[in-house]
Amino acid sequence: MKELSHLNKYLFKYKFLLILGIIFLAVSNYFAVWPARVVRYALDYVTESFGLYRAADGSAISSSLFDDFETGILILGGLIIVMALTRGFFLFLVRQTIIVMSRKIEFDLKNEVFDQYQKLPLSFYRKNNTGDLMNRISEDVTRVRMYLGPGIMYGINLLILFPMVIYEMLRVNAELTFYALLPLPVLSVSIYLVNNIINKRSEEIQESLSDLSTHVQEAFSGIRVLKAFVREMDSSRKFNIASEEYKDKSLKLTFVNALFFPLIMALIGLSIILTIYIGGNKVIKGEITYGNIAEFVLYVNMLTWPVTALGWITSIIQRAAASQKRINQFLKEENHIQSTENLDVDIVGKLAFENVSFVYPDSGIKALDQVSFEVSPGESIAIIGTTGSGKSTIANLILRLYDTTQGGVKIDGKPIEAYDISSMRSQMGYVPQDVFLFSDSIENNIAFGGDDITKEQIIQAAKDADLYDNIDDFPEGFQTMLGERGITLSGGQKQRTSIARAIVKNPKLLILDDALSAVDTNTENTILKSLARIMKGRTSVIISHRVSSAKLADKIIVLDDGKIIEQGTNESLLAAGGVYKELYDKQLKQEEEA
Repeated sequence: MKELSHLNKYLFKYKFLLILGIIFLAVSNYFAVWPARVVRYALDYVTESFGLYRAADGSAISSSLFDDFETGILILGGLIIVMALTRGFFLFLVRQTIIVMSRKIEFDLKNEVFDQYQKLPLSFYRKNNTGDLMNRISEDVTRVRMYLGPGIMYGINLLILFPMVIYEMLRVNAELTFYALLPLPVLSVSIYLVNNIINKRSEEIQESLSDLSTHVQEAFSGIRVLKAFVREMDSSRKFNIASEEYKDKSLKLTFVNALFFPLIMALIGLSIILTIYIGGNKVIKGEITYGNIAEFVLYVNMLTWPVTALGWITSIIQRAAASQKRINQFLKEENHIQSTENLDVDIVGKLAFENVSFVYPDSGIKALDQVSFEVSPGESIAIIGTTGSGKSTIANLILRLYDTTQGGVKIDGKPIEAYDISSMRSQMGYVPQDVFLFSDSIENNIAFGGDDITKEQIIQAAKDADLYDNIDDFPEGFQTMLGERGITLSGGQKQRTSIARAIVKNPKLLILDDALSAVDTNTENTILKSLARIMKGRTSVIISHRVSSAKLADKIIVLDDGKIIEQGTNESLLAAGGVYKELYDKQLKQEEEA
């Protein structure tokens, strides 16, 4: 229960629902126990009245005795019906309190987990896979809700009902109580063991279903590749294997489920047989009445589900504790990227790297080594280098997705750590190397970075990114819905949409991380002309492996293996005849050949 103690704050938050639920449970159980007494009264009344009626048969009072007998039966029957309806009403209220409470806590817990996900740094997502994150916010939270809802409800019901019923049974006969309850502990232990087997096999089925779903998703997502390489039959074969495995595990679970209810019914039947046999002997001896046997049978049936639920509840608690432990692991994760002064000010755009070194914490790879440069407000800088040279790491550090290992990054002369993170990032425009678009309209994707973006700004951003004509050709225009990860668009269109999204909010600092890698030379020239106008008056960082993109920049630095090996202007670097000149000549030759 240590891990589940995290939920105590939510139980306290919804304490009134929980308290009302307990009260309603107590009342409903009171009306569950009393009908057994009424049944006893009714049977004894029938037995005695029928004896009197037979003794007076043929006399003048026989008709009167029959009328009284009939009236009494109707009253007792009506009383049982009223109690049953009253109990049903309070059980409805129980579910409207305890189960509603569990749903509210589920809502709060999912939001808590999601908020935590939002706060955690990029390094967290590099070491945790998406499937695991999804499971913790869905499957694990659902298991916790089962403990908070049915687990608590049936657990409290057992604690309330059991003493009430045992008290009533002991009042009648202690020995008969012992024999009537004898099979119930065996029933509870059996249910617990069977439930564990069911849970284990259910988890195996879930894993198998997850593998099956992953295979189907990959087959549909990569259908172009499948068809291009004529691998449809191979994909079907793998699907059949995964499907066969899922079927076999499902049949094993079905077999265990088939044993579940017969086991319950056998042990309940044994309890009832013992009650009738022992009770019958006591009736013969005159220790109890016929009504007491019927009363005991009803009491045994009342205890059957709570005792059966004991094993089920134990299993639920175990699963919930395991799930909550997994959730707590993420909730205890701390975001080390915190603001030191929470500065919420407009940035001018001066950017400086001072002897910055950076090592990725998850892999230990040293991406930057003593990198220093400075960009004045309104200036632009191009960072050129081959794959793995550390270019994208610079973008991550400017956005403060990571903190430097050594050295510091400054904006407007102040350490980047001093700024309020959300305020600072909101004044930056970022085009990532790996373009991500949401399954939404093109308009909403472009307007994603701001709250008050007008239609005119969206259109202008699309024009600046050389995207407007493409959008205009779509039947739905800006309302065209994009598929998963923007699959509706070509690679170049996705990249230009990402550029439009970055520039629509008029950022003070614009970061283009290999933003033109998926467009052809003509489109690149068109976008570059637009960018030349857009970058005027704002600090811009152009990260690219193409020299053509660097021509726009006021300054250029060349990275290799995390170190600055050359820096200057386009003209000075060409004149120097170093690495930059080699890249320039090589790419120029490739363009001429193309």
